[in-house]
Amino acid sequence: MAEAPIGSLPLPPQTAAKLTPAEKYELVTQNLNEVLGGEQLKTILEERDLVAYWGTAPTGRPHLGYFVPLAKIADFLTAGVEVKVLLADVHAFLDNLKAPIELVAARVEYYRLLITAVFRSLHLPLHLLNFVVGSSYQYGADYNLDKYKLSAITSEHDARKAGAEVVKQVSSPLLSGLLYPLLQALDEEYLKVDFQFGGVDQRKIFTYAEAYLPKIGYTKRSHLMNQMVPGLSGGKMSSSDPNSKIDFLDPPSVVKSKIQKAHCAPGEVDGNGVLAFIRHVVVPIGELMKGQGRSSERIWAGEPDAVFTVKGDPKHGGAVAHFKTVEDLEAAYARGDVHPGDLKAAVVAAINALLAPIQAEFNGSDAFKAAEQKAYPPEVKPAAKKKEKKYTPKPEHLKTPEEKARDAAKAAADAVKAGLDETAKMAQAVAEEVTKA
Repeated sequence: MAEAPIGSLPLPPQTAAKLTPAEKYELVTQNLNEVLGGEQLKTILEERDLVAYWGTAPTGRPHLGYFVPLAKIADFLTAGVEVKVLLADVHAFLDNLKAPIELVAARVEYYRLLITAVFRSLHLPLHLLNFVVGSSYQYGADYNLDKYKLSAITSEHDARKAGAEVVKQVSSPLLSGLLYPLLQALDEEYLKVDFQFGGVDQRKIFTYAEAYLPKIGYTKRSHLMNQMVPGLSGGKMSSSDPNSKIDFLDPPSVVKSKIQKAHCAPGEVDGNGVLAFIRHVVVPIGELMKGQGRSSERIWAGEPDAVFTVKGDPKHGGAVAHFKTVEDLEAAYARGDVHPGDLKAAVVAAINALLAPIQAEFNGSDAFKAAEQKAYPPEVKPAAKKKEKKYTPKPEHLKTPEEKARDAAKAAADAVKAGLDETAKMAQAVAEEVTKA
């Protein structure tokens, strides 16, 4: 049987072992937005396989955008890279208290189970994949001493600049947010990796690490960055904005509803969240499956040599269009050859196909479901307090003669009652004195 071409993912482990250092480097760096320190990686590959880390802070619910880095990690695993997934629980708490400390541990477990399920759904080799919880080493004496060393040479300006694209920005930043980039830089040394992988939004932290780790005696690492995926509303896909992303556990009806509301203006390619999702998630995963010999499972492809197919609704013309590249699809959409409604319908089917095996694993695991409930318990809203009605007396000048007479009679009766009560109290006091005598 002929070997799969370089770039078809993932290759069987025994085939990956046959790759040359140059082929491994090509596989590791293909389809990235930017590579910093590529020559350093080439040198290491001449001697041994690489070690990498990708970190994620367990804050909001993971969304479908995670498919982008995880699909790229498939390249790393195929090239024989040992990949350490850092479940950054300390970072999650430091980032402007995005995750309550009491929920962080539960979210770490949910993230671990979910990411593992995603990797399994992609049929990836897991023997080179390791999960590391940040607090397992970030509370140590050596790590904290190095944190203080970085704090002593890092200005407030540089710390804020490094985390500008990642840490939540507020008018009066907390000290915890300023520490975030320092810890992420130190993680490269304490995880003993050759490169760190992340989105282009991490670039300022990466360049901070390259500049400052050597100042405290550590090796400068390489950094690999992939493209960020726009949200369905056209902006950044964010865990904190439920309308901008699709949750891994969203049922088909919710997926359909969110895609129908997504930004997808006719003829508009730039900022189109639906087209961006096809380019950065659906097609790359389809190519991954094709390299695995699972072309028939790419229900969105339609034909063996196509990457995406759009079936037109009869009311839009009913034409079926097969596209061999994403560029062909985007060009057709720009010309108006593809109706937004037809494009959305095709994406809904693709997403539900990707989510099906992940949701099946979730539904079949009591531990998985329990972890999700602990990580994201239902929000309990406090009961609204019932307002007490306050009695406001009617002003004297607005009262009728009858009301004034009634109030006067009541006041006289109250005075008589008060007098009787006072007389009774005096009589009681006299009786007590007589008894004492």
